[in-house]
Amino acid sequence: MTTPSRTGGQILVDQLLVHGARHVFCVPGESYLAALDAMHDAQVAITVCRQEGGAAMAAEAQGKLTGRPGICFVTRGPGATNASPGLHIARQDSTPMILFVGQVARDMKEREAFQELDYRAVFGTIAKWATEIDDPARIPEIVSRAFHVATSGRPGPVVIALPEDMLTQEAAVADAPAYAPVETHPGLAQMAELQKLLWAAKRPIALLGGARWSEAAVARFTRFAERFDLPVACTFRRQMLFSHDHSCYAGDLGLGVNPKLLARIREADLVLAVGGRLSEIASQSYALFGIPDPGVELVHVHPDAEELGRVYRPRLAINAAPTAFTAALEGVQPPATIPWAGAAEEAHAAYLAWSDPRTITHPGDLQMGAVMAHLAEVLPEDAILCNGAGNYATWIHRFHRFTRYGTQLAPTSGSMGYGTPAAVGAKRLHPERTVVAFAGDGCFLMNGQEFATAVQYDLPIVVIVVDNRMYGTIRMHQEREYPGRVTATALKNPDFAAYARAFGGHGEMVTRTEEFAPAFERAVASGKPAILHLLIDPETITPTATLAGLREAALQKGS
Repeated sequence: MTTPSRTGGQILVDQLLVHGARHVFCVPGESYLAALDAMHDAQVAITVCRQEGGAAMAAEAQGKLTGRPGICFVTRGPGATNASPGLHIARQDSTPMILFVGQVARDMKEREAFQELDYRAVFGTIAKWATEIDDPARIPEIVSRAFHVATSGRPGPVVIALPEDMLTQEAAVADAPAYAPVETHPGLAQMAELQKLLWAAKRPIALLGGARWSEAAVARFTRFAERFDLPVACTFRRQMLFSHDHSCYAGDLGLGVNPKLLARIREADLVLAVGGRLSEIASQSYALFGIPDPGVELVHVHPDAEELGRVYRPRLAINAAPTAFTAALEGVQPPATIPWAGAAEEAHAAYLAWSDPRTITHPGDLQMGAVMAHLAEVLPEDAILCNGAGNYATWIHRFHRFTRYGTQLAPTSGSMGYGTPAAVGAKRLHPERTVVAFAGDGCFLMNGQEFATAVQYDLPIVVIVVDNRMYGTIRMHQEREYPGRVTATALKNPDFAAYARAFGGHGEMVTRTEEFAPAFERAVASGKPAILHLLIDPETITPTATLAGLREAALQKGS
């Protein structure tokens, strides 16, 4: 058969369909009009966002939830640079994503034409691969490669620049076959060595993190932990990888860690790290283990061979994704007598005591512990919780008990402004599920404009804005390092409830503990995107610390 001639824009959109992409997030631009036109009649759901950073974060959120590349289109120059925070999140969070960027016409390149950038240079250290398509006949080849690069090994973002005249040029070229992620399976000898190390251990612990997980992989690892009575912790913002209600769950290894969990890890004689890199936050600023000798028998399982041994020299390195590794775990058998029997139960009891929000009180009429306790009672098990970065996120990480895979969207990169666009991406993908976004007052206004996107597409997310009138995390560090010398951290905020109503959503202000439960119920019942504006006492800087206390401790230390 003769291959019909198509424009570059049509070829590009056809490749997205071939590879299973059905959602596109974008801010429109004249530099890729031909691709937008090709989407007009295609089976692609387009979500038009209000700023490219929000579009990229929403696409990244879908990549996190599905394991398939989130797709984002932005225009050249400022559109591309606006999208860079979402790209950086995808990089550090190991999320598959493809960012398509408009580019100047080919005959204008290297003259610094209007909004021209060299995208290989601009994104070369953030993306797994940054390239440009100069010939429409090569679109199937390059898009196919992009899907494979984004999903294989350690997942991450790919950037593809699209010269606008290339998108209007015609070519007769066949579609590429649908992509399939490359799976690397552990060897039998490696699994036998793992069993040998486990049988020799007295105080083992597992640390779960990274990407390339699935609901089935989580279930398989849970069964493995049950058979071995193994304490299991999750690394920073990967808490959905193990049910917090399970008797083997020991807590999360992030910021503000339970001291009993840290002690347990330091006392371990075998650490099984699956999926994650043991990067700065999980490793407690690279102080938890030695480098390169970790000082403990370390079994490191990671889908990217280049990550194994890059920082830590493991006793046993297994190059495999969590999906393949957990399948192989079915053949690993526990010893007849488990020397550490009871350790998991003890670790779980310590986690339960640490994560009980009813034990926490802090200054002010609105108690966040009570807020978290109420959400635990009313949120469905499959509710998706999203957040950006800031001290407010401690309330979610410490006190919300994740019990199912695919329920947490939070940037391990520590990027502010993530919660609201992530909630938009999640609700667009799962309209039937409850989606709640947490944001600080500083965090929300970094991408709060995407609340308008939620209204436009009738996405009834609930955004909980925790307002302490400051950049709280920076103020916390400021009081520790420069007590009493407050500089550049105070904020004067709008009425966020009125902000929600101005866009056509539901908005309420909450100033007292007893007001939260009925306000949340009304927000959900409204059927609209909603903002609950929570005013908390500025002294409440963490669940257990106040600004005055930090300042006093710092002054005493200095004297």
